[in-house]
Amino acid sequence: MASMASQIDTYEAMRALSVRMVEAARAGDWDNLIELEKSVARLRDSLMADDDANAHLTPEEALHKAAIIQRILDDDAEVRRHTEPWMEKLRAYLSAGTKQRQVARAYTAP
Repeated sequence: MASMASQIDTYEAMRALSVRMVEAARAGDWDNLIELEKSVARLRDSLMADDDANAHLTPEEALHKAAIIQRILDDDAEVRRHTEPWMEKLRAYLSAGTKQRQVARAYTAP
């Protein structure tokens, strides 16, 4: 079981990474964004493995934890604002390639 202080430290580390994720998304640095997301996932998994994650939180700790989580969620929304248009372009590109292959197959002799 991790101590409350180390849990808060873990949430703070996740927050710092989420800030860097926003910067990477704004810059279109998708490779860096992916690596940062993997780092956040590892930290999240370590928190989820802790069965007593909410045990013995003082009201102040609970408020601090909630504030950190809200900032992480705000950062996530900002990342999505930058990644969703890129993903839509990628979907359209892949869809166009699929349609071209289907047309080529339809008009190619067996």
